[in-house]
Amino acid sequence: MKPHVTLVNPAAPAGAAMHLPFALLGLGYLAAVLEKNQYPVDVIDCQVLKLSFEEFRTEIGKRQPDVVGVTSSTLTYKTGLKLVKIAKEVNPNCLTIMGGPHVTFWDDKALEECPELDVVVRKEGENTFLEMVQRIEAGKSINDVIGTTCRKDGKIVRNPDRPYIEDLDALPFPARHLWPMERLREYEDVLYLATSRGCVYWCEFCTTVRMHGRKYRMRSPKNVVDELEYLYKTFNVDKFTFCDDAFTVDQPRTEELCREILSRGLKITWNCGTRVDMITKGLLMKMKEAGCISVWFGVESGSQEVLDCMKKGISTEQTVKALGWVRELGLKPVPNVILGFPGETKKSAWKTIKFVEKISPDDVGFYNVATPFPGTPLYDQVKEKGWLRVTDFDKYDTTTPIFETPWLSMKDLGKLREAAFHHFYLRPGYFFHNYRKRKFWTLATALTILSHLKGSIRLKLR
Repeated sequence: MKPHVTLVNPAAPAGAAMHLPFALLGLGYLAAVLEKNQYPVDVIDCQVLKLSFEEFRTEIGKRQPDVVGVTSSTLTYKTGLKLVKIAKEVNPNCLTIMGGPHVTFWDDKALEECPELDVVVRKEGENTFLEMVQRIEAGKSINDVIGTTCRKDGKIVRNPDRPYIEDLDALPFPARHLWPMERLREYEDVLYLATSRGCVYWCEFCTTVRMHGRKYRMRSPKNVVDELEYLYKTFNVDKFTFCDDAFTVDQPRTEELCREILSRGLKITWNCGTRVDMITKGLLMKMKEAGCISVWFGVESGSQEVLDCMKKGISTEQTVKALGWVRELGLKPVPNVILGFPGETKKSAWKTIKFVEKISPDDVGFYNVATPFPGTPLYDQVKEKGWLRVTDFDKYDTTTPIFETPWLSMKDLGKLREAAFHHFYLRPGYFFHNYRKRKFWTLATALTILSHLKGSIRLKLR
């Protein structure tokens, strides 16, 4: 008999900042691979459905799955462990599995912290998860499945890594039909796609290389647009986000993708993220013609010294040029910034704040604080130096200071982030510009953001 699988997305902790729920692509791909191999599978998305622990208990009790797979980021790790415990209490015979970026680098600790957790799937999970389910169906042991960490004879055993999936086109599209789409679209009318995995860079704050490898593996333009067309026709969606770390790493491929969208006559809009050193004005023009309306960039800092500490591999001059092209073509630039990286001072932070106002004077992106996620060189550095002050993963929401350095205290970092938003949105030029263009929704957004920032701070420039 084929085992029944339930996949679970934990909710973010109460009060966690800026965590938008959406159908996680990781679970979507897992479900699609299982369905392709005729295994019964369903999804409980606690974030989208706003389920309490007791409501989850009821849901898992109704389904009585043989296998429960829980994903987790660092922010949802503790919640994920609680869901694993509940699943085991309701059905002691079920196999409990956790996967995702956090437990990939916290595998032995997760098994130590949660006796109810049976297996951790590390890195890409599609083939690993499928093999485990196939072995369960055949009545075979799963203790030596590559890509997993598990218990064997009372000891925690880390099996070898599984090779990465080279042919991403071979993966079925994520099984979005298993999500309550009407509830999902109450939050956002945008659907997310991933067209590549991996990266050739090694930014100190990012887990991508360790999670997906130091190589870009890319889907073909035809395969990507096949998915766009399917979603457009099936769910009546015309807004999309490509959530690749660097969408334009292969510029000829990006151009071909744009041509494919246009040749099929898809009337869609989309946004993407990329690096400032991987874009040209000509490519942006082609992207705009194919429906691109916004591009977000990892600007990270306006200080070259801090960028170098991050090993970002870009210059502030490249950032000015790239975002200038975006604004010139009428696209929306969205700069993502990280404040408080080791080496940051009050002076360099204010340099970044003013730099963002220069390159994106109409709409700011996101001011995040440097967060040491397990699996990143930043985490290793902060631990080694003894700078880590917060170990509660429920606080790792990229807005809460987690560590302090000899250059910047946690208190000062929190004030700097608040100051960044106040200074940007309370500029007379910002209000005048948006009033003149009748961008009242932008002004309303600014006031909403400011209303959620705690405390008052001086806006005097350092």
